[in-house]
Amino acid sequence: MAGHETHYIMPRAEFDKSVKLLIVVSPYYKDIADNLVAGAAAEIEAAGATYELIQVPGALEIPTAIAIADRTSNFDGYVALGCVIRGETTHYETVCNDSSRAIQLMGLQGLCIGNGILTVENRKQAEVRADTADQNKGGGAAAAALHLIALTRKWGDQTKGIGFKAPSEAYRIAGTDNGSTSA
Repeated sequence: MAGHETHYIMPRAEFDKSVKLLIVVSPYYKDIADNLVAGAAAEIEAAGATYELIQVPGALEIPTAIAIADRTSNFDGYVALGCVIRGETTHYETVCNDSSRAIQLMGLQGLCIGNGILTVENRKQAEVRADTADQNKGGGAAAAALHLIALTRKWGDQTKGIGFKAPSEAYRIAGTDNGSTSA
């Protein structure tokens, strides 16, 4: 069983322009969710960023809410928070695997998501991981999203040279007149 090993924590991401995140939380285990949100909010505020908070019924709805927000809003990144505690059925594996897989796929498509959905064997493990004075997985998820946003901003403006793609607006179809009209 993992104890309290020490591990490296990256320095906090820094930004020269404002950052806005969406925290999507499932409050199924409300006390645990509240601690996760407290950790995430503190990390976001410490980085000088802002956030909005929404709730969804369960961990399976978290990726869907993020996808909806990405299509219809203007967030720089997302923090996914919730808790899945193993029960007596295989539902645990379904919820853990499917929510994690959906978040990972959205990340691979370019969304900046910090995954703080706890997947644990029992309540005690969840309490330790959610506790802002202990493992603070909510703060860690927010930090991960912020670091991904920083990377996106770092590389987002680099569109020339080897290995970088031009933004879609830079592509032009031969023979177009760029919107001018002729009589």
